[in-house]
Amino acid sequence: MRIIAGTARGRRLKGGSERGLRPTSDLVRGAMFDMLQAIQADFARALDLYAGTGALGIEALSRGADWCDFVEKDVRFCRLIRDNLELAGFVEKAAVFCLPAERALTKLTGEYSLILADPPYRDEKADDVLQRIASSLIGPDAVILFEHSKRKTPPPALGPLHLATSRRHGDTVISIYRSGGS
Repeated sequence: MRIIAGTARGRRLKGGSERGLRPTSDLVRGAMFDMLQAIQADFARALDLYAGTGALGIEALSRGADWCDFVEKDVRFCRLIRDNLELAGFVEKAAVFCLPAERALTKLTGEYSLILADPPYRDEKADDVLQRIASSLIGPDAVILFEHSKRKTPPPALGPLHLATSRRHGDTVISIYRSGGS
């Protein structure tokens, strides 16, 4: 697993041989960020929710994000995210919150311009968590990228943001939400 583009392009990150971790492939991650750049998403303040290895948030940092908060409930993966931030040189531009996404709502503050959400495909609470975050922690031109299984129908809206597009890559679907759905 490597960083696709930006200031840390080509750097290798520690991956997910750990049980239960499904890291986003380089190919799909590249497609995600191509979609975000095509709509001129603001990378200023990012949130990597259900962070796993931290690859999505680290990619955002490499592509110019000023700051990224990482939320991951598994202590082993929190250590992995910290290691990957060090490998990429972004320790000073990030914070890691080692707690479940639903509890992160009480710890996170401010407005995010970009939310990257890759919950476990079988997580039934993910839609509700994303609804609550979209209703309380986003800026005026925020974008939410929601990675999910092709077997899941994404909600038509998350808070004030509307589903703008969805693209399938194998078993993975990338759904983008933004104001007005445009």
